[in-house]
Amino acid sequence: MAELDDSALVQMRGVRKHFGDLEVLKGISMDVHEGQVSVLLGPSGSGKSTLLRCINHLETIDGGRITVDGEIVGYREQSDKRLREMHPREVAKQRRSIGMVFQRFNLFPHKTALENIIEAPMIVSRRSKAEAVAEARRLLARVGLDAWADHYPSQLSGGQQQRVAIARALAMKPKLMLFDEPTSALDPELVGEVLDVMKELAKEGMTMIVVTHEIGFAREVADQVVFMDGGVVVEAGAPSELIDNPQHARTQGFLQSVL
Repeated sequence: MAELDDSALVQMRGVRKHFGDLEVLKGISMDVHEGQVSVLLGPSGSGKSTLLRCINHLETIDGGRITVDGEIVGYREQSDKRLREMHPREVAKQRRSIGMVFQRFNLFPHKTALENIIEAPMIVSRRSKAEAVAEARRLLARVGLDAWADHYPSQLSGGQQQRVAIARALAMKPKLMLFDEPTSALDPELVGEVLDVMKELAKEGMTMIVVTHEIGFAREVADQVVFMDGGVVVEAGAPSELIDNPQHARTQGFLQSVL
């Protein structure tokens, strides 16, 4: 596993998370560098999605720390080195630079594709409607949906809804994008259109952390693949190392089940 680097854009150090008596994350430490695509693999219940939600403080952590671009996420360090949780307004301000795309698109059903995208830039970033609309139309074209701007989510396929969700996250101009199994709710024939958008983002240098079971995507796009199981990082490395030549029996068994 690569050595930890304090210059990395995303740094996780000893991250722990409990739900009641269940310890879901057991001291996770890893880095993601600017422009890097990191793919998290592992069985259900391994802690991947929880870790992703901790990175933008949708879940609090019970130990360790996470920093993005030098700022501790969700907490301020006190003089005694202990962490104090930020006020929700401060957390919301931090989240502006971290885009997240969920498994279930989470679009507003009563708003069109365009309206879904302009909501946060106008309300959170105080952009003018004209500026927000122009940017939304540019982003819809970028994800191949410029002709669907005035359609409601119910009028869009699952793949189209997920591409709108990606455009919505990009509208906040994030420095980091988190993807939580973005294709798992899609019919198989719609998966490719979402992965193609993500591949383009990777080519453009977007820093991305992706929870997925799409091994082909990981092999083609990832700079780093991390295999998690039981709340720990079992092994990590380049796709050519981890996918083609896994060292741990747990990783080998998982890959045999999905390949």
